[in-house]
This record gives sequence, structure tokens and C-alpha cells, in this order.
Amino acid sequence: MENSKLSTKALHAGHDTNLTQGTRAVPLYQSTSYVFNNSDHAANLFALTEPGYIYTRLNNPTNDVLEKRLAAMDNAIGAVATAGGTAAISTAILTLLKSGDHIVASNSLYGGTYNMFNVMLPRMNIKTTFVDPNKPKNFSKACKKNTKLFFIESIGNPKLDVLDLESISSEAEKSSVPLMVDNTVATPALLNPIRYGANIVIYSLTKFINGNGTALGGAIIDGGNFDWSNGKFPEFTEPSAGYHGLKYYEALGPAAYIAKVRVEGLRDLGAAISPFNSFQIIQGLETLEIRMKKHSENALDLAKWLDSRDEVNWVNYPGLKSSKFNSLAKKYLPKGQSGLVTFGVRGGYDSAKKIADNTKVFSLLANIGDSKSLIIHPASTTHSQLSEDEQLSTGVSQDLIRLSVGLEDINDLKNDLIFAFEKI
Repeated sequence: MENSKLSTKALHAGHDTNLTQGTRAVPLYQSTSYVFNNSDHAANLFALTEPGYIYTRLNNPTNDVLEKRLAAMDNAIGAVATAGGTAAISTAILTLLKSGDHIVASNSLYGGTYNMFNVMLPRMNIKTTFVDPNKPKNFSKACKKNTKLFFIESIGNPKLDVLDLESISSEAEKSSVPLMVDNTVATPALLNPIRYGANIVIYSLTKFINGNGTALGGAIIDGGNFDWSNGKFPEFTEPSAGYHGLKYYEALGPAAYIAKVRVEGLRDLGAAISPFNSFQIIQGLETLEIRMKKHSENALDLAKWLDSRDEVNWVNYPGLKSSKFNSLAKKYLPKGQSGLVTFGVRGGYDSAKKIADNTKVFSLLANIGDSKSLIIHPASTTHSQLSEDEQLSTGVSQDLIRLSVGLEDINDLKNDLIFAFEKI
């Protein structure tokens, strides 16, 4: 399976039919806990000297297939599924960082993520410096002695800036810190951040990977390509007070981080994914590559059409030749630039809200990545908790409308927007 193509991994990785009574579909193991053979077997499982299942907060056979499949698709050494994308970010960070640590992050983050870094984490004395990610050296310039992480989105939501992963990962390597990349918008079907030097990849599985709006989920993917013994992360080289004095790096080497995420992060923070949600997400994952191609085709067509409309002041999509991110899109996203399109409408804030209110095929809701097309006005919704200056730093202007372009007939989508434009 290691040398298989992505579409094959999406259908087969992580599932051994010999272990599931020959079932071709991945079974749903809807169980909270598992019977031990005897007390010694139980003790070995808790001591990590024998593989197996203890409690679904830590691991579950259905969740295991999802995790292995995601890791295979990103050519990573391991993955941990979580209750949602936000849970993936918070678990990934809180497993790694402690009070007094510092993060350097892109300023073009999704509003909820920006708020976590700007408001919630400082309550734990974990501070973040936000930088313009289009100048990779900004990350190193913002580094401090206590900096422990660089954090970016491969495609910003909703700014749709495509970042130079190789250059940013080079800056992270110079600073001896891991680069964590939220790859939700691109998905592994369009981009493998680990290939370009990223160390940890985050997904909201709720979005394009699930693809049908039926299940929440997130994932932390470990590339196994960061040296946790470099001296900046003693919690990986010294005995762990949280797990029987285990020296993670000594025992597990490159897998130290993802193991810690599972046995301490999931155990202590509790953000485990439901097996039923994993089962649902697996169904979506199987068609991911095909869907992302169509999402990208529809989005590019719609972006070009919007650019010709008198009602529209500007259009942002990395696949457009006019986009300042087009050259980076050609390098990192040659198979497609995903399904998000943003545009500014004449009449500003009020007109944008009115358009969002009057579409029929596009659904007005706070999600992306559904097979059905979605629309929202971020300034009044997803990014409303930010100041206007903070909104602008994340790419949100008052006139901005975000479209998550689905799999419908492209002419139906255009006609739907024409109807809405007539209302302004």
C-alpha cells in the first residue's frame, strides 16, 4: 500500500479484511471499551508494551482505520483523529506547549483559529505573534527564545493566500521549531505539506474530507520528520510525569510526538472522535480525489464568470491568472485550487448580506467543503468576533462574500447568483 497512488490509499489503506471477518466495507465498532484477556494483558496495554484497545477515548478499530488511511495519504508516520478541527488544533498545541511558550502564526487564519490564538491561549500564558506569511523571513524575525511552534494554513480561509511552504519550513528549521500546517482547504488530494517540509498537519475532517455535512471530525498528522531531541523540547527527552516516566523520544524516536498526542493529549483533554463519525468520514474520504477535482473545476469556472459581472468589484481565487498567488498555486496546487471563492460586491456590507440572503441553490450556513454549494458573509458571522483591523489582516473586508463551491451544475450556480444580484 505504501507505493500505491492516493486514490487507492483512500479506498484501502488501514483496513485488513482478514481482521474483520472478510468485510469489504470498514466496520463500525460502536463500543466504548474492550474486554482484556486477563490482568497481565490489561497491564501490558496500559504500559504500552503490547498493542491493543483499551477505551475509545484513546483508540477504536474504526477510528484506527481512519487514522491509518489519513497517515498513508499524507505519507506520514501516524495520525490521531479528534472530535473536530478545532479539537485537533487545541490538542496538537496543548500536547506540545506549556505556559510561557510562544507561537509565531500567519495572520491570515480562519476567524475561529485566530481567536483561539489571540484570546484563549493567552489565558494559559501561551502567546502568539501574528505575521504576514507572504514574507517567510517574518517568521524567523518574530522568533523569541521561548518560541516553540510556527503555525500556518496552506490556503488561508477566507483570504485564499497560498503560502510558500518550502520557504516557511526552511525558516522553521533554522529556528529549530516544528511547522504545523492546517491543510483543511487543500486536503491531501491537492497538497501534501509534509513533502515541502511541514512537520505536523491539521485537518478539519468536517469539511471537504467528509464532504457531506454529516459528521464533525479532525485529525493531527505527524510527518515524523522533526528532531524532538534538539534540546528545545525536554518533555520528549526527560521522564514524563504524565505517563509512568516514559522518555518519549528514547522509546519511540520520530513517533514521539504523535504517541504523546494519543496517550496524553486524548487521555487528558478528551477530544476523541466518535466511531460513528469516523465511519461517516471514511465514506467521504473514499471519493475525495474525484470530488476535489470537480470542486476545483467548478470554482475556477465560477471565479472567471464572477470576474466578468458588473455587480462584482473584485474576485479572489488562486487559480485565476490575475491572482497574486497564482504562481504559488501552480507550484503547490497543480491538480486544483480547491472549492473556495471570495468576491467583493458593489454596495459593500449591506449588499453582501442581501446576496447571501437571496440565494436558493447556495445555502447560507457556516461551513465549507460540502458537496452542496454554500455562501456566507464572514464580516457579520464567522469573523464578527474580530475587530475590523483584525478582520482585514485575515483577509475579510466588509464587502466580502465567501462561496464554498459544490458539485452542482455550474450553470445552475451562475443563475442562482444572478437571481441574488438582482436583489441589490
